[in-house]
Amino acid sequence: MTGYAVQITGLRKNFGTHTALDGVDLAIPAGQVFGLLGPNGAGKTTTVRVLTTLLRADAGQVLVAGADVATDPQQVRRNIGLSGQYAAVDDRLTGFENLYLVARLYGMTRRRSTAVARDLLDRFRLTDAADRQAAGYSGGMRRRLDLAGALVAAPPVVVLDEPTTGLDPQSRLDVWEVVGELVGGGTTVLLTTQYLEEADQLADRIAVLNHGRVIAEGSSDELKQQAGGERLELVLGQLRDLPAVLQLLEGLGELIVDERARRITVPVSDGQRALAAVLDLLNANRIRLLDAGLRRPTLDEVFLGLTTPVAEKVSA
Repeated sequence: MTGYAVQITGLRKNFGTHTALDGVDLAIPAGQVFGLLGPNGAGKTTTVRVLTTLLRADAGQVLVAGADVATDPQQVRRNIGLSGQYAAVDDRLTGFENLYLVARLYGMTRRRSTAVARDLLDRFRLTDAADRQAAGYSGGMRRRLDLAGALVAAPPVVVLDEPTTGLDPQSRLDVWEVVGELVGGGTTVLLTTQYLEEADQLADRIAVLNHGRVIAEGSSDELKQQAGGERLELVLGQLRDLPAVLQLLEGLGELIVDERARRITVPVSDGQRALAAVLDLLNANRIRLLDAGLRRPTLDEVFLGLTTPVAEKVSA
């Protein structure tokens, strides 16, 4: 064993003259949540479709739990569970019938299928709704049922493609809890999401795709560190003090000014020392602050910094 549940090497895919994937390399450790981020059109869905045998790559290799998607797609399908952007639930069937059907399609006996369906309904807190048609389920219940369907065969790798799109906050938290339980049981999860907070909360490692290439990879903390570490943030009591404060802080670094919020933000390398020095300086000049503190960059800022073209940054 290599210790990697998924290995992607030199993955390429073109659609006519459009390059969707341009040499993607990823190694996903077993038993972790791996977040795949990127703007629309970055190549996330194409990567997922290749990995799940729904699309053949033009070049490169993808191994899922040791099986090659190109030469052994049947084994790959046995190794994965997939929950796509839209819940694959049959509205005419009950919750139990949906899971029982999936189990039977996997070749399980009637007795085994029944046991697996009941266990998953209990695990996903759907027992009370087991005998109701899925058409009457809420969005969060449908998503939980879809996730349960992806786990019927207890696969070592589960692919969640934007699993919380359109869900209310409580339903999103329910899905997060399920993901945590999966990893706690040893399952590897590949998560694509548009919610950067979601990746920040769930992912052990994150890769950022842009224009079909991996442009950054690391833990959430490592990516945030690449964005410049800590920020010193000041909120002025009076807007009229802004010119004086900008003059006092000149030379500290690149100042980011939000006049409407009376907020000044500047990246700093030694946060505590910089904060103390700035507070002393402003106090000496009788500048009143509403708030002052240190904060780390958010994953949103990291993402925008990595994926926004230079021309757009300048014009902004």
